[in-house]
Amino acid sequence: MTTPSSSGVSSGADAQAQRRAVVVAGYVGDTQVVRQAMGHDDPRVRASALAALHRIGSLSDDTLRSTFSDPSAIVRRRAASLSINYPQVSPRALLVDEDDTVVEVAVWAYGERVEADHAVVAKLCEMGKGHANPLVREAAVAALGAIGHPDGLGTILAATNDRIAVRRRAVLALAPFEGPEVTVALQRALTDKDWQTREAAELLTQSSVTLSK
Repeated sequence: MTTPSSSGVSSGADAQAQRRAVVVAGYVGDTQVVRQAMGHDDPRVRASALAALHRIGSLSDDTLRSTFSDPSAIVRRRAASLSINYPQVSPRALLVDEDDTVVEVAVWAYGERVEADHAVVAKLCEMGKGHANPLVREAAVAALGAIGHPDGLGTILAATNDRIAVRRRAVLALAPFEGPEVTVALQRALTDKDWQTREAAELLTQSSVTLSK
């Protein structure tokens, strides 16, 4: 396999043709064509090859892990998204990726896996509270809500005071939790200036009332 380059992008026509060939190979099970494409100099082709390997059922844990260090964020994002299908492959390394779009997908992946160890939960809490990119904070809060670990509650509560998109997500992330602090946060969200945040709070409040009857 040739070593891919982050800057070595093929011409548009060539890359498009290569990607089509890889996608077709993935559907017909031509593993040889797909594996050869994993070393292509265009990251879009490599990302397509990675997805094709998964589709064929020939993507090993080791191969997936190796793509976490691909020089292109395009490939690393695809690897992060595919990791939800591989329980033994943790995208933890991508939580500190230099590209925020990769980080966001890695965080999303943990929410989809609905499980994480204490170290990952702690990292998600750190990101939910202080990451500079609001999209990453939003993804972290959503993941913490999906995981439902008690250690994530403080971060979610703090996020109910963040910018609109983040606090909207934070209100929804309160669903698996209960307690006086959750009740207070939901009551406050009922008067939020954002209608979607108010709607989410109303939905959760009504659900809590129904369950308590």
